[in-house]
Amino acid sequence: MRRARIGPGSRVLDLGCGAGRHAFAAARTGAEVVALDADGAECRTVSGTLSAMRDAGELPVRARSAVLRGDALWLPFADASFDRVVAAEVLEHLRDDRAAMAELARVLRPGGVLAVSVPRFWPEVVNWVLSREYHEVPGGHLRIYRRSQLRRRLGAVGLRAVGSHHAHALHSPYWWLRCLVGVSRDDHWLVAAYHRLLVWDIVKSPRSMRVAERLLCPLLGKSVVVYFERPAHAGPTGGRAFEAERPVRERASRGGGAGGARRDAHRPAGVTR
Repeated sequence: MRRARIGPGSRVLDLGCGAGRHAFAAARTGAEVVALDADGAECRTVSGTLSAMRDAGELPVRARSAVLRGDALWLPFADASFDRVVAAEVLEHLRDDRAAMAELARVLRPGGVLAVSVPRFWPEVVNWVLSREYHEVPGGHLRIYRRSQLRRRLGAVGLRAVGSHHAHALHSPYWWLRCLVGVSRDDHWLVAAYHRLLVWDIVKSPRSMRVAERLLCPLLGKSVVVYFERPAHAGPTGGRAFEAERPVRERASRGGGAGGARRDAHRPAGVTR
């Protein structure tokens, strides 16, 4: 939230929102959040959670939110609709990632910030070497990015890289373990124990785990996060009419399975894949 400069009054798109972690965090800052995903079940869950958060008084009065089902290749928003866009662990799932990148640039206003995360090159290569099942599943990872490649492709649609870092160091060994014992082996005692540790870390955020994460991220970080800006002088890119928001929108997908962030069946809740 800090690096992407998300705060009160920011209009934020969480593309491929999944279970809603980033949408919830943005809403807590008082931002106006639109969460979009290809999975209708995920959308309904996120919509329900946002409503419960509002009823419980966990969101600022000025925070607004909407949840839509949609396609990353055909975003139902006008040009320059958002101050901030988040696309976390999405692009590696999409067959036409360049078209999705063009859409991300189109809906970002001049001067706005895009935060993108993808699996880091070398930890991801280890997963692919250890297990074909890890990536050869419906909705699985279709490519492995180098940071330089990500910067070039998003630069080609008019965005300028302004910073980067690594994240989720504690998740890399977890996925190596799963690839070794079998990605679908949720019942393996080591996998189950490690998963409990990660969930405890996410829920409780103990200082010891935060320190370990910070120290290990430069070496073991599973994700690379890159921040981009759309230059303030950027002109319009041609638009589509913005559709009125509703708590949950069912929208037919265009582009043959290239939806917001189609999560695969092996991803445990709360764990970065």
